[in-house]
Amino acid sequence: MKIAIIGSGYVGLVTGTCLSDFGLSVTCVDQDEQKIKMLNSGGVPIYEPNLEDLIQKNVSADRLIFTTDLEKAVKESKVIFITVGTPSNDDGSANLKQIETV
Repeated sequence: MKIAIIGSGYVGLVTGTCLSDFGLSVTCVDQDEQKIKMLNSGGVPIYEPNLEDLIQKNVSADRLIFTTDLEKAVKESKVIFITVGTPSNDDGSANLKQIETV
């Protein structure tokens, strides 16, 4: 099954990596080109125990890819997770602007 993870921050990157480690085909999408370049060159922008090893393992197995091409990732996937940031507004409510732009 092909899965797209939109947003490759803490939640998206860990979720996508773990799903790929279960044998699913995962495309992690992010609009930050530098982050995608880093991930594609073997770098990991966050720390989570064993994450770097899991990413390398699943990229090598062709189960995990990173891209900025949102449209292609969505078209090719059966399941889509939106994991972009939802920071708090001044009144404490969730700021949904990043979700709405997806």
